[in-house]
Amino acid sequence: MKVYIGFDSRQSFIEKFDKVVNAPYEVCEYSIKKHNPHIEVEPIILSELVDRGCYYRDVDPLASTEFTYSRFLVPFLNDYKGIAVFCDSDFLWNCNIEELLEFYDERYAVSCVQHDYTPNTITKMDGLKQTIYPRKNWSSLMVFNCEHEDTQKLSVEVVNTESPKYLHRMSWTNEVGSIPLTYNYLEGDYDYIDNPKAIHFTNGGPWHETWKGDYENEWIKVYNEITS
Repeated sequence: MKVYIGFDSRQSFIEKFDKVVNAPYEVCEYSIKKHNPHIEVEPIILSELVDRGCYYRDVDPLASTEFTYSRFLVPFLNDYKGIAVFCDSDFLWNCNIEELLEFYDERYAVSCVQHDYTPNTITKMDGLKQTIYPRKNWSSLMVFNCEHEDTQKLSVEVVNTESPKYLHRMSWTNEVGSIPLTYNYLEGDYDYIDNPKAIHFTNGGPWHETWKGDYENEWIKVYNEITS
């Protein structure tokens, strides 16, 4: 199993958390490796994909991150072989990410936490208007069966030309497996609980100047472990 994390260059050298290059990404990666030092982790860096010629979508002014669409290149990047996990960079992992394999079933093209909720905020973390749509945040954590016939539909051409709805609503497959909520626990949208398996700061996090919310101390603790 290999893990791919979205990398957004716009979050580099954030004031207050500038002891690392990209605080959200590096905290996410560190929290994964803290619980499993041997797991292979790779960032999805947009500029590198553009240089390779495998990403050429027009810029979407409504996209929240640089990896809004490039996440669907993960099966391609994994050579359409084995199991690959994608997660947003605003995750904080409190467990061994390989626990996700407990819910893996080769019948499914992709597995995810199947959220069914209405966001509590009217704006997204970047200040853009919050949008409500079916299967929102399903694609923020995906376990791909890269050898499934439906997953192999995610060619470079498809990822670069298909609509946001087609990609994010997983219209490319009817075979979607379910992962327990605790592995993609939406801070600010779900009530506080102790120690979810993975906290998702989907409405912004401690690295945003005006953000206020739960699990701040947990995130800062991990940041301090990196920089101490």
